[in-house]
Amino acid sequence: MSDYAIEVKNLVKRFGGFTAVDNVSFTVNRGEVFGFLGPNGAGKTTTIRILCGLLMPTAGQGKVSGFDIMKQSEEIKKHIGYMSQKFSLYDDLTVSENIDFYAGMYQTRRETRKQKQQEIIKMAELFGSEKVLTANLAGSVKQHLALGCALIHDPAILFLDEPTTGVDPLSRRKFWNIIKDLASHGVTILVTTHYMDEAERCDRIALISSGKIIANDTPENLKTKYIRGVSLEIDCDNVMYGLDVLRNLSIVQDVALYGIFLHVLIENESLTGQIETALKEKNIGINRIEKITPSLEDVFVFLVEKDSEKPLDR
Repeated sequence: MSDYAIEVKNLVKRFGGFTAVDNVSFTVNRGEVFGFLGPNGAGKTTTIRILCGLLMPTAGQGKVSGFDIMKQSEEIKKHIGYMSQKFSLYDDLTVSENIDFYAGMYQTRRETRKQKQQEIIKMAELFGSEKVLTANLAGSVKQHLALGCALIHDPAILFLDEPTTGVDPLSRRKFWNIIKDLASHGVTILVTTHYMDEAERCDRIALISSGKIIANDTPENLKTKYIRGVSLEIDCDNVMYGLDVLRNLSIVQDVALYGIFLHVLIENESLTGQIETALKEKNIGINRIEKITPSLEDVFVFLVEKDSEKPLDR
């Protein structure tokens, strides 16, 4: 048996003349939380659908739990759980009916179904609500119920496609505590997310842009490996004007808006004075300039912008 839960090599998916997944290669270790981070349309969902056996690739190779994505998609489906971007629950069924439906779909053993149902009810904090229509549940509760249904057959690998979009921060934290607990018990998890704080909790992250993986490493390594130079955080007046000014300054390698502040990348700290002078010459008041460690968002923006500047090779 391979050490990898997921192996992908030179994966390609085209829809007519559009390439959604462009020569993607990566591996996911068993028991690892592996994150896909990228803008909308980057190819994250298409890649997951291929790995789940829901979509055939145009080219390339891949194995999920040791099964070939080209030849053994039905076997793959038996060993994975999948939670899509939109909740896959049936609103016109009750909580219990949804659980029963997924137990049957995944062919869960009848003697364990009652126990599994109780585990899901506990996870979703739905004691006493078993007969409530799913349509009447809050979004965060639906999310936990959908996760429980995806786990009802004890899959070795769990695919989560932006599972916490639109969910409040407290519920997102609870959801991620469950994810980390599952991983600690050996479940492999591949998750896509737009939230940087969630990406920080992954063991490794693949950054995806225009269908390509442009970086793949741990969150800490991404912060130190891909950005060379000194990062500054600037608190100034008229921040959008300051952004335009610094974009046109030759010593600035990169500048981006980060909340209400500017994050600026320069070659070395001695150039900070020139940054300050350039802003003051444009009558932009400076409240603070501070050297910082690059954030994951800084790395993401930097690499995506760098990738977008490359000439197209297709």
